Amino acid sequence: MLDKFLEHVRSSGLFDSHSHSHVLVGYSGGPDSTCLLHLLQKGGFNVVAAHLHHGQRSEADTELKLCQAFCEELAIPFVSGRADVPRLSRELKVSLEEAGRVARYEFFNSAAISTGCDLIATAHTQDDQAETVLLHLVRGTGLNGLAGIPERRANIVRPLLPFSRRQTHEYCEAFGLWTHADPANTDLKHSRARLRSNVIPELREINPEAGASIARLANIAKEEGEFLDGMAAAALERCEIPLNGVLAFITRDVELALDPKMLEHLPDVLFKRALRLAVSAIGGTLDSHQLFIAFEGMRNHKPGSVTSEKEPVSLTWNENQIHVVNKEEIAPFRHNLTVPGETFSDDFGWVITATHTIMPNIKLNRRDLETYLDPKSVKGSLYFRSWKNADEMTPMGFNGHRKISDLMSESGLTFEARKRLPLVCDMIGPIWAPGVCLDERIKARPEDSEALLLTFGSQVQNDPLAETRHPRIAYANTESQNSEKI
Repeated sequence: MLDKFLEHVRSSGLFDSHSHSHVLVGYSGGPDSTCLLHLLQKGGFNVVAAHLHHGQRSEADTELKLCQAFCEELAIPFVSGRADVPRLSRELKVSLEEAGRVARYEFFNSAAISTGCDLIATAHTQDDQAETVLLHLVRGTGLNGLAGIPERRANIVRPLLPFSRRQTHEYCEAFGLWTHADPANTDLKHSRARLRSNVIPELREINPEAGASIARLANIAKEEGEFLDGMAAAALERCEIPLNGVLAFITRDVELALDPKMLEHLPDVLFKRALRLAVSAIGGTLDSHQLFIAFEGMRNHKPGSVTSEKEPVSLTWNENQIHVVNKEEIAPFRHNLTVPGETFSDDFGWVITATHTIMPNIKLNRRDLETYLDPKSVKGSLYFRSWKNADEMTPMGFNGHRKISDLMSESGLTFEARKRLPLVCDMIGPIWAPGVCLDERIKARPEDSEALLLTFGSQVQNDPLAETRHPRIAYANTESQNSEKI
């Protein structure tokens, strides 16, 4: 099995290279995870075993110690954690199975960071794949759900998916490796255990290779789903309507707009998939009923809206625009501005740069993303805060006050952009809304010898790592909404 495993690892590209891959292995002590841990070590990978105590069984304390002793015998670094899965189940109002999954992946991600591991490997097998596909099927799923467990999702890899549970058990027996059986695997209170004990054996009576056949279906569904997603993503990119002008970067991960007229020509299957991808790109999901409402409304040119139940993401449409937005509440903010220097917002992905300079002989544009202030006119220290509905300013070139909300509206800013845009203030009040307006009393003039240059922009432009913190919407890379996050 080792040769086949290493060949699969090489051909699949799951690991970039042996030399620098540090892999955290989810290790329960069962035959599957024991087999994976041993295979990776013998294959030359730098591995760390990560074991989570689920807080459900008294014998788990002994199992943790036995797992640690096994790893010490193989000279494999071992980390452990504890979780109260029953309590988590109650708090999240989910099943014990789901609560255990949440606890495991939170622990794995934390342990990977603390041990410097690049990847997290879990020991899901071909049998797990078959069970997952059947679970999706009986719960109701689309093509993406039939794809089952992905071989890779972000930094999580599952290199045992091509191998059966029987193969992993035989491998452990051949090498005389210690393993233990988790009672939950045969506890018929769990849906997966009922499938494993009652349904799969019946299917194997019909076809001894039922597990492999279902896994083959998953691969076909994955390939065809990715093809359809690619076509739907291309359609979305062609019909996206730009929002917020030069300030588009402050809402790029929380809202998008589409031209419905450019989607009308799509076949129904691609139209529906495009809607799912658009909502998924903003972090939401549509169930089948919501998708039906949205699709029928758009096809029949009837305005409407649906909102994701689990996430505050809404999909609204009319004849001119489809708008997807994450309406998550944003707490008011207020912080000092670094002068001179850079002030970053990791929450919103922008940066304000302040520089003392000589005032150039130029005409200021109140809607630019950089402006020049007269330092002598600044009253007190500069700070920035979130917009308030009552805020006013005397726009550059005007005499009277105007509401900043009106100025933002004239600039075409959406409500989500207004919530995220910082207002630069002094002790008197707002003096600059980047991309919107500069206050007349604070502007630098050509005759001024000194000026304070303020520049507002995206962190991504100045920091290559910011793209990972604030990724652009990529429809083709959104997660399947029908696949179990396993």
